[in-house]
Amino acid sequence: MTVPCVRVPTSEGEETRQALADRDLIHREREITVESGSLYIPVTDAAAVPAAYDVVDHDAPARETQTTPAEVLGFEPSYERLGDVVILDEDDADRARRIADAIVESDLRARTVVNRASKVKGELRVREWDVLVGESTETVHREYGYEFALDIAEVYFSPRLATERHRVISQVGAGERVIDMFAGVGPFAIPMAGRDADVVACDLNPVAVEYLRENARRNGVEEHVTAIQGDVRDLAADYAGWADRLVMNLPHSAGDFLETAMELAGEECMLHYYDIQHEDDPFGPGIRAIREAAAAADPAYDVAVETEHVVRSYAPHEYNVCLDVRLTSR
Repeated sequence: MTVPCVRVPTSEGEETRQALADRDLIHREREITVESGSLYIPVTDAAAVPAAYDVVDHDAPARETQTTPAEVLGFEPSYERLGDVVILDEDDADRARRIADAIVESDLRARTVVNRASKVKGELRVREWDVLVGESTETVHREYGYEFALDIAEVYFSPRLATERHRVISQVGAGERVIDMFAGVGPFAIPMAGRDADVVACDLNPVAVEYLRENARRNGVEEHVTAIQGDVRDLAADYAGWADRLVMNLPHSAGDFLETAMELAGEECMLHYYDIQHEDDPFGPGIRAIREAAAAADPAYDVAVETEHVVRSYAPHEYNVCLDVRLTSR
C-alpha cells in the first residue's frame, strides 16, 4: 500500500527516525523500508513533516510484528516488567534515558519507566527510583493467576522470584496453617490462601500490610488471611506452636529470627529458609544456624533438610538459596 514516507539516505536514517518520533509522526502500522540506498519512513501526516524533509509516496507494507525496544535502539536493553511499570538498572543516566525513550516509542505496554537509584535499604527493604516516564510508581502485577497491587517506591517486591514462589506454594495443602514471617504485599501468602491454607502474614512495613489486605480482597482469599503489621517476634504470644509451615524470605537476616521461628513452629513444621551465601558453601551456614536454633528450642526439634535449592545468582560468587527443612519436635 502506498503511503506518505520521508525519504532519506540510510546514513541519516536513525537521526531522521528519532526526529519524526519526537513529533509522533511515525506510522506505527507500516514498515520502514530500505531501497537503493534510501530509507523510507512511513508518516501519519505528510503536512506536519518539517519542510526540510523529502516526503514521497512509497509502498510501505503493513507491519507483521510489534516494534521492540531493541529494534528502536539497535541493541538489546536489559529491563524488568512489573505490571505496567518497566524497571531499568543503568548506571549511565543518558543510556537510561535513551532506553526509556525507546520503550515509549516501541509497542511495549508501559505506563511508567523507572531506573534504580539506590540499593534496597533500611529495615523496610525499599529503594529509591528515578522516574523517567510517567508519574505513578503504583501498579498491579499478575503472577500465576493472582493479582498484586503495590507501589515499588513504598514496598519491596521482586518479579524475578515468581518461579521460586510458585515452587514453594505448590507444596501447600488445604487446611495447613502457614505463617509468612516477612510477607510484603502477599506474593507467598495470597496464593497459599488460594490453596485453602490458613495464613498469618506479618510485615513491619505498614504500607505493605495495607496492600496485603487489599490483595487478599482482590483475590478473594481474605477469609483465609490474617494480616498483621509489626515485628514478627511479637507473634509468639498468640501463635506459639501454631504453624505447620513457615516462610522466612528475608535472605540477609533471616538467621536473626530463627529463635522466633522455633517458637512459632508446631510439632511438625516445614521451614522455607532463604539465605545469601558465598558459592564455596551456599547451604552450610544456613543449615548450621537452623540446627543450632532447633537444638536450643524448648522443646527441641530434629532437623531434616529436604531440599537445598539455588534460587538465583545474587552477586559475583554469591547465591540466593532456599533450604526446605522439616522440623519435628522431640
